[in-house]
Order: sequence, then structure tokens, then C-alpha cells
Amino acid sequence: MPGGRLTQQERQQIALGLADGLAYAEIARRLDRPTSTVTREVMRNGGPAGYRADLAHRASERRAHRRRHGAPRGVEAPEQAYGRDAEAVREYEEVFTTVLMASGMPKMMSRVMACLSLTDAGSLTASELVQRLQVSPASVSKAIAFLESQAFVRRERDENRRERYVVDDDVWYQSMVASARSTAQIVEIARQGVGVLGPGTPAAARLENIARFLDFVGESLIRAAEQAREVLHTKPAETSGGTAEPRAEHA
Repeated sequence: MPGGRLTQQERQQIALGLADGLAYAEIARRLDRPTSTVTREVMRNGGPAGYRADLAHRASERRAHRRRHGAPRGVEAPEQAYGRDAEAVREYEEVFTTVLMASGMPKMMSRVMACLSLTDAGSLTASELVQRLQVSPASVSKAIAFLESQAFVRRERDENRRERYVVDDDVWYQSMVASARSTAQIVEIARQGVGVLGPGTPAAARLENIARFLDFVGESLIRAAEQAREVLHTKPAETSGGTAEPRAEHA
């Protein structure tokens, strides 16, 4: 099985495979590469709908150039705990960011969310985010405001009175609840429209159907999120060797 960096020709084959609707595993089989290699390549370069071989190849060359010449003066890569491979973590953070962007989250918000999620502490200060992401304080502030409005992060003060931005273990639960609340507002407005437009009219019937659908989905979402929170939540557990491993908490 070949190793090393993907060639430009291989990237063109990946693009053709995506255009033909092939699964990552099938594309990887044709290239004689691991499926994980193809998955990582696509997700870090625009996702299935936005992948372009030429842009992906240029991006790869830029990353290789940065690695050869090292980080800019004054910039140090965060120290990795638990014996992690720093380069593998950096590449995974890029993939995580791309997936968040593909879900509809703006780029800077995705970068901040990924950066916070990959810290063991689950929190960073504004200055730490600025240093890690090499962006302006204003960019971090704007991203945090957006993430906070979506219930993805919260703020707290540490012992030195510094403001920290925190990603809780149940961040997706909180975000889903916030989303369900927003949906409930749409339901209420839709039902108000039924009275305004007149019951029995085509427009009112459409709004009533919207309200019923979103009401059912919203209630089902909250119920499923609460059940999953109780059954699937995990915490690190100490092994005999003293390292942490995930442990599921079952209700």
C-alpha cells in the first residue's frame, strides 16, 4: 500500500470519485490508500460538495512549506499531553473545523469551537485563543459572541479574575435545547398567522402544517436529547497505568 503525501493525480481521482457519488472506501480502494486518508483529505479541503483537486493540492503544499520552515518566530505550538502526536492533533483540528463549517457554522466560529473542544480543560482565555489561532482579539470576541448565542460556550472567571470561555461536556445538549426553543417561537408565530389569515384558507392551512410539524419535531428533539444525556454521557476514568480513559455513564 503506498504511503506519503497524496499526489496531484490522486487528488484528481478523488475529485472524480466524489463527482460520481462514490463512497470514501471505494475511492480509497481504487487509490490503494486507507479510507481514513481519503476521508481526512476531503473533509479538510471543503467537504464532499466543495472539494477541488487543484485547491487541495496547493493547500497541501502550503502546509508542507510551513512544516519545513517551522512556526513563525514567537509562536509556539501548544504542548501536547498524554504523549499525543502534535502534528496529528493539528491535522485533526483542521478536519474538525471543516466539518463544523460544512454544518453551517461560520469559519472563525468553527475554528474557535474546534480549538476549545480539543483542550482537556475545555476552556481557554481570549489571549490563549488569539495565540493558538493567530487571529485578532476582535475576531475571537465576535466568534465567542456567536457561539454563546447558540449555547455552545459560556463564560466564567478563574481565580485570577480572567474571563475564560468554556465548552461544557453537554454542550450539544445545551445547543439542541436552545435550538428547540427557537423552533418553539416559530411554532407560536405560525399559529398566530392562522388567525390573521383566516382558518380554512390555503395560507392558514400551510402555516398550521408548519406549526404542527415543527412542534412535533421540537418536542421529539428535546426528549431524545434528554435521554441521550442520561445514557451516553462519558467521563474520563483512571486506568491501572494512571492514564484517563472514557467511561460511559448509564442511567
